[in-house]
Amino acid sequence: MALKSTIYKAQLQIADMDRGIYADHALTLALHPSETEERMMVRLLAFALFAPKDDHHGKLEFARGLSDTDEPDLWQLDLTGALVHWIEVGHPDERRMQRAASRAERATFIAYSASSLVWWAGVKNKLSRTARLSVFQLPAEQSQALAALAKRSMQLQISVQDGSVWFNAADANVEVTLQPLLSS
Repeated sequence: MALKSTIYKAQLQIADMDRGIYADHALTLALHPSETEERMMVRLLAFALFAPKDDHHGKLEFARGLSDTDEPDLWQLDLTGALVHWIEVGHPDERRMQRAASRAERATFIAYSASSLVWWAGVKNKLSRTARLSVFQLPAEQSQALAALAKRSMQLQISVQDGSVWFNAADANVEVTLQPLLSS
C-alpha cells in the first residue's frame, strides 16, 4: 500500500518591500512521504520570494516536484501555457539545472542543508555559461529554523526587506537570508 501525502494549510500574509508586493495567499501544500518538513518550508519560502505581483503573466503554483521528474517544485506558466519560471529546492544535478534553464524564461534553484557548499563545488563549473539561471544557498541552521515553524495549519506573516526574510508565526520568529551563488 502506497503512503499518502500529508496535507498542510498555510495562510500567508506577504509584505515584500523589495519588490513592492503585498498579498495574502491561502495555500495547500502536500508533504510527499519522502519529503521532510524542512524541504516543504523551503518550498514555502520560494513561493513567498517569487510570487508575482499579479497574474498577468500567470500565477506561481506548486507543481508535482518529487512525484514527477519532469516538473519542478514550483512553476509559473503564462496564460498560453509557456513556462515563465522554474523553481526547485535541493541539490539537483547540473543536467537538470541546464534543462530547466533551457525550458523556462527563468530558472531558480535554492540549495539548503549543511552539504550545499559541497554540492555547489561539484556543479558550479559546469553551469558557468548557462543563461537564465539563478542559484541561492540557504544556510542549514536557517532552513532548520523554518522547519520548526511547520504545522498542519499555519498562519505566517512574511516580510522581505533588503534581501532578508522574516517569518512571523504566533509562537516564533525566524529570519532567513539567501546567499547568491549564481545569478544571470
